[in-house]
Amino acid sequence: MGALLYVQTTSFEYTQDDAIVINDNMFTTKGVSGIGGLFKYDTFYGYFKDQSKTRLVSGGRYRPLTPAMFAIEYAIAGPNPWLSHLISAICYGLLCWILFGFLRELLTPRLTSPIALQVALFSTLVFALHPIHTEAVANIKGRDEIVAAMGALGGLWLMLRSMQHSNPMPLRALAFVVFLLGLLAKENIITMLAVAPLTLWWYGKNTSVKWIGNLWPIIAASVLFIVIRASVTGLSAGEPPKELMNNPFLKVENGSYVPFSFGEKSATIVYTMGKYVQLLVFPYPLTHDYYPRHIEIQDWSKPLVLLSLLVWLGLLYAVIKGWKSRTWWAYGIIFYVCTMSITSNIVFPIGTNMSERFAFLPSVGFALIAGYAISLALNSSNRKLALNISLALLLLLGSWTLIRSRVWKDNSTLFTTDIKTSKRSAKLLNAVGGDLITRAENEKDVAIKNQMLNEAQGYLKQALEIHPNYKLGYLLLGNASFHLGDIDQAITYFRHVLKLDPEYPEGKRNLGVALRDQGKIQGEKNHNLTGAIALLQEAVQYLPNDYETYQLLGVAYGQAGETQKAIEYFKKEIELAPKNATAHFNLGIALRQAGDEAGAAASFEAAKALDPNLPQFKKQ
Repeated sequence: MGALLYVQTTSFEYTQDDAIVINDNMFTTKGVSGIGGLFKYDTFYGYFKDQSKTRLVSGGRYRPLTPAMFAIEYAIAGPNPWLSHLISAICYGLLCWILFGFLRELLTPRLTSPIALQVALFSTLVFALHPIHTEAVANIKGRDEIVAAMGALGGLWLMLRSMQHSNPMPLRALAFVVFLLGLLAKENIITMLAVAPLTLWWYGKNTSVKWIGNLWPIIAASVLFIVIRASVTGLSAGEPPKELMNNPFLKVENGSYVPFSFGEKSATIVYTMGKYVQLLVFPYPLTHDYYPRHIEIQDWSKPLVLLSLLVWLGLLYAVIKGWKSRTWWAYGIIFYVCTMSITSNIVFPIGTNMSERFAFLPSVGFALIAGYAISLALNSSNRKLALNISLALLLLLGSWTLIRSRVWKDNSTLFTTDIKTSKRSAKLLNAVGGDLITRAENEKDVAIKNQMLNEAQGYLKQALEIHPNYKLGYLLLGNASFHLGDIDQAITYFRHVLKLDPEYPEGKRNLGVALRDQGKIQGEKNHNLTGAIALLQEAVQYLPNDYETYQLLGVAYGQAGETQKAIEYFKKEIELAPKNATAHFNLGIALRQAGDEAGAAASFEAAKALDPNLPQFKKQ
């Protein structure tokens, strides 16, 4: 059932963060030969190719297992994502089977076998059909959530089975391997260190458990993983990032980032935790983007914050009340809380306020509660009504999942759909603007192209209202202005980018290109050689290896009568582009003007050898 829901994704493209771990990752795109690099470095390194950028989020990321899978798939299918989508759907189906097996094993000793089967079945259906999982399955990168959950639930299942086996060691050894693989997919299942002992205590009629003997698989796997991870990323989580897109608990005051007050941060987290509960119970509206300020800064005077607190106090009461008797309501809540804890932003900022994929493994707790509730209703006096309502709800969940998953067809579809929900997300506003610019570059109709670029600027300006220090927003605004032909405005935006980050490579390059093109306009159209030279001299600082800038400088200095400087820049151009016939020809002209006839003749011969059909020769 779970796999069938997502078969349609095989026709989808790469989207969202797929570029980081697949199609723009220098290790993954090497195929099998790149797997070593994936295990050797932080997961972000293959994308950024810069160690300093692997700490954009606290603690770095070490999740080599699923990128290794992607590398093998890339070796087979190349840059076509159909195979990866298919495997993600199959993995989701396998996860649902593991969940069913785990729940049936967990529930059977304390419920009758038919009831345990019934609860496990309906819990698995709720999990399989729930639309909050579309991000984890339809987005290939989300496979880390699926494989990690397979490791967590598979390991728990094996641990439970080992307790009933006369020779438990093989099953526990296998549980160790499964846990370790899950951790290598995504480190968030380290929370199994809390879930596993609780699971053992809830399991069976007898509450006595040989803790060490039964828990060593998860403990050993976690220790080994921490050692491996520390050898790659280090142990320190580092300082919280000082950029809003990587730390949602910052705000801009007087042009600088300052942290939230304790009240603002705690209220925002409590509100967010309530939002997760709401999406599990009523999964609408869904979006892939919860970046600032889709979740606005909250305080304790807001009704929804207080309502969320009341919900969580109610859940706490249910746990306390059900602890001694080990109710399944309490277990489901505890499973949810433990597995959600690491992505709650309480321990450290995870880079965003929330994300639907973070509820993937925790939703097992919700699914158990829902499945148990359905089972109770089915075994009540209103069995037929309960069955009809349950089937209708499951049908609605599955239908919404089918609809929602189609949003992940490609980035344009994803961005333009979710911007209707995440209207206050600076990141998504920026992404929509960037996507419009990319599509405008390939548009042949000038009127449509300009309309798209103007629309892009509107989104980007909204993003900057929310996040005034958003350097990528200014960069894209500069790109839009450049394509609209307003190069002066583009230069202003690019300068602001470098004011925010003087070492930003894209900012330097784009400013250099804009200065170069404006210098060309000043020289060729406005006949302002002084202005052209000033612009080109600045451009060359940002484009030290761009032969065209040196060519324009050589021409400008030649026209200004500064022949020696023209010769200097034409020679530099030839160093960078030795097979450029025009460069040799221009050098020949400059050398002739300097009285070096032999040098000029040699340059002309070099130009003719490279391109005998050069228009300049025909003019002679």
